[in-house]
Amino acid sequence: MMDIFRKKDVSRDRTGMRRHLRLLDLILLGIGAMVGTGIFTITGTAAATLAGPALVISIIISALCVSMSAFFYAEFASRIPANGGAYSYLYAVLGEFPAWIAGWLTIMEFMTAVSGVASGWAAYFKGLLSNYGISLPQALNGTFNLAQGSYIDLLPILVILLVTGLVLLNSKTALRFNSILVVLKFSALALFILVGVWYIKLENWSDFAPFGFGQIYGGSTGIMAGASLMFFGFLGFESISMAVDEIQNPQKNIPRGIVLSLIIVTILYAMVTLILTGIVHYSKLNVDDAVAFALRSIGIGWAANYVSLVAVFTLITVCISMTYALSRMIYSLARDGLLPKTFKEVTKTSRVPKNATILTGLVSAIAAGIFPLSSIAAFLNICTLAYLILLAYGIIKLRKDKGMPKEGEFKTPLVPFLPILSILICLSFMLQYTLETWMAFGIALLIGIIIYFTYGYKHSTVAEYE
Repeated sequence: MMDIFRKKDVSRDRTGMRRHLRLLDLILLGIGAMVGTGIFTITGTAAATLAGPALVISIIISALCVSMSAFFYAEFASRIPANGGAYSYLYAVLGEFPAWIAGWLTIMEFMTAVSGVASGWAAYFKGLLSNYGISLPQALNGTFNLAQGSYIDLLPILVILLVTGLVLLNSKTALRFNSILVVLKFSALALFILVGVWYIKLENWSDFAPFGFGQIYGGSTGIMAGASLMFFGFLGFESISMAVDEIQNPQKNIPRGIVLSLIIVTILYAMVTLILTGIVHYSKLNVDDAVAFALRSIGIGWAANYVSLVAVFTLITVCISMTYALSRMIYSLARDGLLPKTFKEVTKTSRVPKNATILTGLVSAIAAGIFPLSSIAAFLNICTLAYLILLAYGIIKLRKDKGMPKEGEFKTPLVPFLPILSILICLSFMLQYTLETWMAFGIALLIGIIIYFTYGYKHSTVAEYE
C-alpha cells in the first residue's frame, strides 16, 4: 500500500548559527522582500484596468488576506522551527504528498516571481534608455506577439543570467547588498510621495470606483479583482520565517517582524496608489513603469529618473533574493530525495547548490522572455494561493494533533475560524482568474504530481527509515 501521507519532522536540532538578527533586521528583510515589482510596476496596470482609484481598497483587502497567512506562518515557525518554509511545516503535519505539492507550488511561485521581477526591471530600464533616444530592435523588445512583430524580450533574459551568475558566486555579498537597497527603495517612494502630493488633482478621484466592487468569484474587473492581483505586491513576507535559526528570541520576534513589516508596506502602498491615481487619471496608467511615468507626466524628469534608477537597482535585488531562496528550496527537495540527487550538489568553495541555481536561472529566463508580466503575476498568485490554502488547513491539523502552542510559542488567534476564513478568501481570489491562468495552473500541478509518483515517492529519504 502506498503511503503518500508519511510524515517527517524536519525541524532539525538547533544549528550552530549565530542568533544575530534583531527585530529591526527582520522588518527590513520583510520590507525588502515585499517592496518590488508590486508597487513599482503592477499598480499602474491594476488601477487602469481593474479598479481605478479604488485600488487603495483592493490593497487593504489584500493586506488583510496576507496577514492571516502570516499568522499561520508565525505559529508554524515558532512550533516547528525548520528551514524550507511551508514545505517543511506540512511534511511534519500533513505528510509527504501535500508537502511535495506545497514545495512544488513554492518552486512555481519563486520561478515566476523571478521572471516577473525581471520583466518589471526591463520596463524601467527601457524607460530610462528611451530618455536618451535608445531602443532595442522590435523583434527583441517584447514578449511573443506576432501582431507587434516582437518575438522575445531580451533584456529580462540577460538580467536573469547575470543574477544567476551572482548567486553562483557568493550568496553573502548578495544578501548584504540587499539591506543597502531597502533604504534606497524607501527613499524613491518617499520622494514620490513628497513631490507628488502637491500635484494631486481631486477631479482624478471623482470617478473613484469606476469598475465597482466586482464579484466574489469570476470577476474580471472591480475592487476584488484588483485585490487578487495586488496580492502579488505582498509576497515575500514569508521570507522572515525562513531565517528562524538566526533570530534573537524567534518566538516573539518572528510574529512581530511579520506584522510590523506588513503594516508599514500596506501604508506605503496605499499612499503611493492614492497619489498615483491623484496625479494621473487612472485610465492612462496602463504602463509597466507607473511611478516614473506619473512623475514624467507632471514634468519632474529628475525625480522620474531617480525612481527609475532605484527601481532598476532594487528589482535586481529582489531577483537575487528570490533566486537564492528558490535554489535552496530545490536543494531541500533533492536532499529529501523528492528530486534527483544532482540538485543537491554544492560547489566546493562557496557551498552553493550549483545545479539547482542553474535550473532556476534557465527556466525563469525562458518564462520572462516569452510571457507578458500580467499573465506571469496571475500564475504566480494562483500557485501561492493554492499552497496558502494547504497551510491554513495545516494549522487546523497542527492544533488537532499537537494541541495548543506552549508557553512562549506564537498562538494564531481564533483557530479554526481564521484558517477557514483564510481558505474562503484565497478561493475567492483564485476564482477571479481567467481560464488560461487556471489551465496553466492545472498543467503545472499535473507535472508536479507526475514527478512525485514517477520519481519522488520511490526515492524519498523517508522510505529509508521505514
